[in-house]
Amino acid sequence: MSERPRVAVFVSQHLHCLSDLLYRREVGELACDIPIVIGNHPQAEVLARFHNTAFHHIPVSTATKAAAEQEQLRLLREHGVQIVVLARYMQVLSPDFVREFPLRMINVHHSFLPAFVGARPYHAAFRRGVKLIGATSHYVTDTLDEGPIIEQDVVRISHRDQVPDLIQKGRDLERVVLSRALRWHLEHRVLCYGNKTVVFD
Repeated sequence: MSERPRVAVFVSQHLHCLSDLLYRREVGELACDIPIVIGNHPQAEVLARFHNTAFHHIPVSTATKAAAEQEQLRLLREHGVQIVVLARYMQVLSPDFVREFPLRMINVHHSFLPAFVGARPYHAAFRRGVKLIGATSHYVTDTLDEGPIIEQDVVRISHRDQVPDLIQKGRDLERVVLSRALRWHLEHRVLCYGNKTVVFD
């Protein structure tokens, strides 16, 4: 039997995607091990420990970014990590860091890319009066939020929905598209060519 891939999850303050991934790993929906969670905020520690996963809090600022990334890379090597998942990790990783995991780093963006890029897409979508919102999971490349897209999904909204409703519905989508993207990657179902992917059934 081949060894299970080892996945690290990076997270900031929003824990819904991390919680979903740890649960799916625990019940056998994701054929991987998650030996480590790294957060630039401390909120995820209790959740990680509950799932018997090591947690490391590494704050990141402009002044400490390079040193923080070196410590993150050291931990990833120490834990034998092969795949990195950014589960709403709200930091931009340097090109040098990204190059350590070519097509082995998966992000979830809380928007139906390429629409509404940036930090507050649900607020932008609300201002535009959109009828659908979405979420996107993609491989991470040097260019922010422009890596090959693995999975996307949408949900319909109405005039009754306010920004908190969009955020709640969007978080449900984020969980689903990120877990699908990771599962398909683990099952070797994703073929990249150029800046596109084919996902095999």
